[in-house]
Amino acid sequence: MEAILSIEFTAYVALAVLLYAIREATNIPNRFIPIVAVFLGVAFSIFESSAFSFDVLVKGLQYALYGVGSVATIKYVLEKGEGRKSTTPT
Repeated sequence: MEAILSIEFTAYVALAVLLYAIREATNIPNRFIPIVAVFLGVAFSIFESSAFSFDVLVKGLQYALYGVGSVATIKYVLEKGEGRKSTTPT
């Protein structure tokens, strides 16, 4: 339970929500979302550790990867849900 409430999990969720909001609110093409995620993930990792090193860079890339994966999962689930609603007879 402590792992779920840790700062790392919170960072993944916050980055995923932020990326989803950016994706929905702007006209940024989907191919640029991972680049935005890398910048935001590395920036958060630098902010979190108050320094920059190779380990901080890797942690930021990890945040970005999990954030992009979470956004893709949310998008997939929402599209599947909409697809089911539109195919049901009324």
